[in-house]
Amino acid sequence: MKIYDFTIEYQREPKGLGVKKPRFSWKLESEERNVLQAAYHLWVFSDGKPVWDSGRMDSAQSVLIPYGGLDLMEETEYQVHLAVEDNHGSLAEADTLFSTGIYETAHFQAKMITHDFSGEETACPVFCRSFTAAKPVEKACLYATAHGVYEITLNGKRVGDAYMCPGWTDYHKRLQYQYYDITDGLCSENQLEMAVGNGWYKGILSFDCKPDRYGNRVGAFAEIHIFYTDGSKEVIVTDTDWKVRTGQIRYSEIYMGETLDTYDAEIKEGTVSESPFDPSVLVPQENEPVRVTERIAAKKIFTDPKGNRLVDFGQNLTGLVELKIKGEKGQKVTVRHAEVLDKDGVFYTETLRTAKSTDTYILNGEEQVLMPHFTFHGFRYIAVEGIETLRAEMFTACVMHSDMKKTGSFHCSNPAVNQLQSNIEWGLRDNFFDIPSDCPQRDERLGWMGDAQVFSWTAAFNRNTALFFSKWMKDVAAASSLEKGVPHIVPDIQGTYSSAGWSDAAVIIPWVIYQTYGDERILEESWKCMHEWVDYIHNRVNEDGLWMTNYQYGDWLALDREQGDKSVGATDVYLVANAYYLYVTSLVAQTARVLGKEEDAEHYEELYAKTLESFREEYYTSRGRIVSETQTGCVLSLFFGLAREQDREKILNTLVANIEDHKNHLTTGFLGTPYLCHALSDNGAHQMASILFMRDDFPSWLYAVKMGATTIWERWDAIMPDGTMLHPGLNSMNHYAYGSIGDWMYRKIGGINQMEAGYRRFYVRPMFVQGIEEARTELETPYGKIVSAWSCRNKKIHVEIQVPANTSAVVYLPEKEEAINVGSGTYAYDYATETSLKELRFSLDNTLGEIMAEPLGKQMLDQMVPELMANPMIEYAKQMTLAEGISSAPDIRPAYEAVIQALNEQEV
Repeated sequence: MKIYDFTIEYQREPKGLGVKKPRFSWKLESEERNVLQAAYHLWVFSDGKPVWDSGRMDSAQSVLIPYGGLDLMEETEYQVHLAVEDNHGSLAEADTLFSTGIYETAHFQAKMITHDFSGEETACPVFCRSFTAAKPVEKACLYATAHGVYEITLNGKRVGDAYMCPGWTDYHKRLQYQYYDITDGLCSENQLEMAVGNGWYKGILSFDCKPDRYGNRVGAFAEIHIFYTDGSKEVIVTDTDWKVRTGQIRYSEIYMGETLDTYDAEIKEGTVSESPFDPSVLVPQENEPVRVTERIAAKKIFTDPKGNRLVDFGQNLTGLVELKIKGEKGQKVTVRHAEVLDKDGVFYTETLRTAKSTDTYILNGEEQVLMPHFTFHGFRYIAVEGIETLRAEMFTACVMHSDMKKTGSFHCSNPAVNQLQSNIEWGLRDNFFDIPSDCPQRDERLGWMGDAQVFSWTAAFNRNTALFFSKWMKDVAAASSLEKGVPHIVPDIQGTYSSAGWSDAAVIIPWVIYQTYGDERILEESWKCMHEWVDYIHNRVNEDGLWMTNYQYGDWLALDREQGDKSVGATDVYLVANAYYLYVTSLVAQTARVLGKEEDAEHYEELYAKTLESFREEYYTSRGRIVSETQTGCVLSLFFGLAREQDREKILNTLVANIEDHKNHLTTGFLGTPYLCHALSDNGAHQMASILFMRDDFPSWLYAVKMGATTIWERWDAIMPDGTMLHPGLNSMNHYAYGSIGDWMYRKIGGINQMEAGYRRFYVRPMFVQGIEEARTELETPYGKIVSAWSCRNKKIHVEIQVPANTSAVVYLPEKEEAINVGSGTYAYDYATETSLKELRFSLDNTLGEIMAEPLGKQMLDQMVPELMANPMIEYAKQMTLAEGISSAPDIRPAYEAVIQALNEQEV
């Protein structure tokens, strides 16, 4: 047995930690089966002196164990030792360390400083300070933040590897600061420079492109702490002794791009002054910073029909282009960015709306490596002007996002499905940029709550989102109140509040994090906001206890509304609102139970029961029909458990019939799509879920793949089959909302589902999908890696399951009913397939129904018979009466009988 992934607050050997009671986690690895932790022992030391000894704890707990010793001191390094014993008597030990930062913001001595440049000056100010380290240095650190986004150099070298710091928060309520260890960069004589861009603080933001959202002048805040070997300490802070000037960054806006003059930039000197600032809003960095996580070489250079000289990186991404060049002095180079080409192959920027996304460089005549500082773009293609000969080696796409650890992977035998998974992963990376944005390219890039809510489960399968969402949930709480409710967008710069599905993220996302990581702290920190959101709705219900007010987005961008505002879909918006009201009320009740708030739990359980009864009276007839017989109306009824038990089968049949009426296509939007396949698979219609999933014509997930997408589109019809784009103003090629199907892929095809928060106990139930012969799904949980791999070929099934140490699982093998309880270890199962005749009949029913609805249905049927013969399931056809369960539609019955006759005539 060995210990691995020993972390503190999800991080390995964190520096400058701002958590007073950090939590320790570790994982166990063993070659033996059925391994459980029997006991652990933690010690924490400072300079060899113990500050905490947990004692031997006879416990299997190995995730998020809180520190329980003496108060940790600021700016101190601590060593941690761990000993673990398992149930087989094996022992393992491990060591790690961490250092603390500043706990009390009142201890900061720095001032927020600003400049006196006029409003017409677009160049980014650079705040400067020279200082001396006259004695031998033991260690040195830097704390920094800004009103704006900043970049620091020390003695000409960039400090840290993070971009767009301090990130995006409501700067008047919460402002993150970053910690840097600068010990190795310090000299006896030092020069520190801090360039500050407009960023989210005063830059142009949102679709109305207004500047100065938080202030009209950027500012810098920094504090250098030098610890000398003789025990003394020196503190250097931003104050009016600093200097300020303009530099090479002549213009910088997130939406518009950046201009960098490295040849003849006019340098202006300014005067530094203090800016009003309340240090109590300061908080330490809470999530992973934005970093360059991948570098992609140019794949192709070509000229489009309009003469634009283009570089194709082969992947729609978020980040910046690094340019390597030796040009002439004063030479001007411009780089424009776009996601796609139009149907004629022309560089297409309409999806950007007013965002220019153009970077400009003035060259100095030397060998240069250039990249912007305070902007980012969403792009696959760039158009380059000002360079006579373009060479691929000149251009590198630098992928940027919040640097969350990759935790999940999904791969199968179907290349199109693998590309869909890739598109989902890229959509996550491209939009988790300190906040979960809706898109990375146009004049928006906002923290839309609905998008993040529907994608949160999928995100947690692919990356470790614990710190990312914990930080954002604090932003949500800071923007919410019992009086106003919860905004649609966080950080809130639009002042729009309280709509179902969007504001519900305040409850759903903390629950997702708790379920995924077993992290109760996010529930504790979010509790006030969570229950106040339900209370806000409850305070506005009508006499029947239902929420029938506020603007509602409904099933946004669904395809089933023929008149009126088609964006909201055909499903009754208040049915959607109250379905979500019930869902979040149930989650708040469950949260109260987890937190030991029994009276609150009883209150919200009672509220849920009363509201559910009223909801059923309002939206279901006595015979089980639903008011909105849309796909989304049925899906929410089934998935959220709202329908009466005796009505569930009728609603499922209504859902299936609706899908069949749309020729086996979905019509759902943002709120119906995440649960569509789940509702089918969980209620005995997995075959229909599989048919929907595997479609590659419009509308479907694989349609975008077939059209060459490398990310998830905002709309099902973003690009039509002929290449036409119907909605240039609302047509992002990089929205992750419909990527929420990834949750179904991991849970149903992969079969991985938690039974206890944090996956301490889980079950594996793979479900086959026709068109996929094998699949492998992996998930790195808080306890270790779960693997679910299967294949189904030549009538043989192979299943392989890996269960991490200190966990247990229940395995449900495909086509078998019994549950197998297993402990840790790797298990393999091989057996012959038992073809489901019911599924075959279902498949034939739907295929024939769809074919006969086509004008040339009979011809298609004739072509289909040989394909049916090639299906290995056909040999079982004679064992059942195919006429059973056939649709009664007269136009389908003759077709069905023709297939039966053809089958009977074949030698199978």
